[in-house]
Amino acid sequence: MNRVAPRFESATTGVAAPPVEAVQFRAHLTRTRMVAALGGLSAVTVIIAGIAITCGSMHIDLARALTDAASPDRAILVGVRVPRVLIGLIVGGILAAVGVALQALVRNPLAEGGILGISGGGALGAVAATVLFAHVAAIDLVVPVAAFAASLAATAAVYRLAQVEGRLEPFTLLLVGVIFNSIWAAAIMLVNSVVNFFFTHSIIFWLMGSFEAPTYREVGLVAIVGVAGFTVLLGQAHEMNLLSLGDDDAHELGVDVTFVRRLIFVTTSIMIGAAVSVSGIITFVGLIVPHVLRSLLGPDHRLLLPASILGGAAFTAAADLIARVVIAPAELPVGAITALCGGPFFIWVLRRHGRRALAL
Repeated sequence: MNRVAPRFESATTGVAAPPVEAVQFRAHLTRTRMVAALGGLSAVTVIIAGIAITCGSMHIDLARALTDAASPDRAILVGVRVPRVLIGLIVGGILAAVGVALQALVRNPLAEGGILGISGGGALGAVAATVLFAHVAAIDLVVPVAAFAASLAATAAVYRLAQVEGRLEPFTLLLVGVIFNSIWAAAIMLVNSVVNFFFTHSIIFWLMGSFEAPTYREVGLVAIVGVAGFTVLLGQAHEMNLLSLGDDDAHELGVDVTFVRRLIFVTTSIMIGAAVSVSGIITFVGLIVPHVLRSLLGPDHRLLLPASILGGAAFTAAADLIARVVIAPAELPVGAITALCGGPFFIWVLRRHGRRALAL
C-alpha cells in the first residue's frame, strides 16, 4: 500500500512544509557512497589531527621527539600535544553525534546539547562536585558521575517543560533551553563567588571550555563512554530516520517511540556528561557539523551519524589548534572559538527556517 508523505505545518505561519518523507530518502544510500563519504572525512580528520599534533605555541623537532626519549620535544609531544589532540577529537565526535541524535529526536535542526542547556547542567554538576568533593581520593570518577547526573536531570527538565499539551514545540524547546542556560550560568557564578581562588580557574574552565592538560586516563575514560554511546546511537540510526517522519508514522512503522526516546535521551546525557567533565562547555559543534553534513550528504542517519562523528572530531581539533596558535604563547578557550563560529551560523539557520517549520 502506498503511503502518503506527511506534511508538517509551520509553527509560525501555518504554511505546510515540504513532505519529510520525500526529503528523507531523496538520495539512496549505497555502500560506495558511504565508503567515499566516510573515507574522505577520515582523511580530513587524520590530516587535521596530524597538523594539530605537530604545531603549537612552541616549536618542536618532530624527528628528535620520535628518536630521543629524553628530549624536551618528546615530553611536549607525548605528554602535552597527543593527549590534548586525542581528547579534542573524542569530545568533538561526541558533541556532533549528540547533536544529530537530539535533532532527530525532537525534529528540530537547532537542537544541540549546549543550546538546550544540557551541557550547562552537566558543567554545574561537575563544578559542584569539584568544590564539594575536592578532598575525595576518587575525585576523577566523582566529577564525571556528577556531570552525567546533572546532564540527565537537565535533559529531563528541558524535555518536560518544552511540551505544550503533550506535544514538543520547537520554539518552546529553544526558549526553555535558553532559560536553563541562564540558570546554570548564574548558579555556576554563584558558586564562583563563594569559593576560594583555588577553584576559580576550574570554574572558568567549565564556563569557557578548554582541553588544557588532559591525562591519558581521562582520554581513556571519555573514549570508552564515547564508543559505547556511538554504538547505541548507530544501532538506532534506522529508528531516527523513522522518527523524522513524526511520532505517529514512526509508531505505525513499528518503532517503540517511548523506548527509543528514553534510550537516546539517556545515552546522549551520558555522552554529554563525559565530554563536559573534561572539556567544560563547548557549544555549537552539535549544530554546525550535523547541519553542514546533512546539506552535503543527505539526512539518512545511517550515514549522517558516523559522518558527523568524524566531522565533529575534525572541527573541534581545528578549533583547538586555532585557540593554541592565534595569540601564542597565550591561549584562547576552545569554547570561544566554536561560539564565534556558531553564533552567526545559528542566526543564519534560524532565519533560513523562520518561514517554515523547524522540523527535519
